[in-house]
Amino acid sequence: MPRALFLALFAGLSLSGQSFDLLLKGARLIDPKNNIDAVRDIAIRGGRIAAVEAEIPASRARQSVDLKGLWITPGLVDIHVHLFHTTGTKDAWAGDNSVPPDAFSFRTGVTSMADAGSSGWRNFETFRHTVIDRARTRVFAFINIAGLGMMTDIAEQGDFDPEQVARLARKHQDVVVGVKTAHYQGRDWKSVDAALAAGRQAKIPVMVDFGYFVRERPYWQLVTERLRPGDISTHMFRGPVPYLDENGKLYSYLRKARERGVKFDVGHGGGSFVWRNAVPAIEQGFYPDSISTDLHTGSMNGPMFDMPTTMSKMLALGMPLIEVVRASTWNPAQLINHPELGHLSPGAVADIAVWRLLEGDFGFGDSGGGRIHGKLRLQCEMTLLNGRVVFDWNARLSSRDWKLLPKDYGVRDVDAIVPPPQH
Repeated sequence: MPRALFLALFAGLSLSGQSFDLLLKGARLIDPKNNIDAVRDIAIRGGRIAAVEAEIPASRARQSVDLKGLWITPGLVDIHVHLFHTTGTKDAWAGDNSVPPDAFSFRTGVTSMADAGSSGWRNFETFRHTVIDRARTRVFAFINIAGLGMMTDIAEQGDFDPEQVARLARKHQDVVVGVKTAHYQGRDWKSVDAALAAGRQAKIPVMVDFGYFVRERPYWQLVTERLRPGDISTHMFRGPVPYLDENGKLYSYLRKARERGVKFDVGHGGGSFVWRNAVPAIEQGFYPDSISTDLHTGSMNGPMFDMPTTMSKMLALGMPLIEVVRASTWNPAQLINHPELGHLSPGAVADIAVWRLLEGDFGFGDSGGGRIHGKLRLQCEMTLLNGRVVFDWNARLSSRDWKLLPKDYGVRDVDAIVPPPQH
């Protein structure tokens, strides 16, 4: 055999011994799509999941990290956030109240976000150019049926154009995941009906923030008669939503709506979550289909805070951890028709969140001044997007012991350093 060919084959065999870019070892993996709740090693190659096994030798990876005692989930998928930076008024839900996606995503284990109607059909493309295309976070969007989106509540009372929304949804189908209607004050169904018309034309789901509750359009009718299978009722634990009959039992319309295929989303926000509704719902087995934050400047500093806190609230209510993870990963990925996300199957994108499950006495507030206590709280330790570390709380992968680095590390140009004169 020619020497050159032998060396090439030998090099190939040597590289095959280290076939993975990164290996995460020893953490407990919760991957609801694949029915995994066990300690697993996860190998990553080329930004994707290469293997998930009980034991993978560290020698097979270029870099390995020991995560014993921690938990791993797919990267979180938050389908109700507000990210469109516009010039709004102090009362605007979008604009002044929106937040930069990268400032709130990775540090909380979130790798994918869906803006919930901050922009409408008149300004969605501005939102795409200025925010979506510039963010490192994977950002999707629901287009508001109102032309200017959530500039102000006034803007959401009209200017509905299903044809324009459907046109934009088709044009930007790589990022548009649905239609949104919110904050409507009328006593009719114009806003909902227009959103549904756009959803039918574009073949995408509708998310409804029911706005102002009035007798002429009761909530039960929205979810049992108006919404279609796959449509989403957000703010499911909002105060005005009727939950309990005179005997303290959940109204039957809720389960009937779910049987029809209507989806219920948390959408916590600054004023849309009360224990009075959430506690009996979870106790009686009516779990959310998706856990989301309704992240904006009015909720980010409390009572919502972030996805880990919102998930921890569900744990405090007695929702099993695997169901909390399911409602924060695989379920919302399906609701926005992106089933390639929210799981860690071999071949899937390596969007990963690493967690520490804290034990103690933690207080959790709702939007109305109520408080409960819980014994568990999720804290994000590390986040990977497409196999790359984007958040590393304890510098497990992003750094080494400084004493092992070259003496001039951190210096761009050694020759530019001029020492002071010696005396």
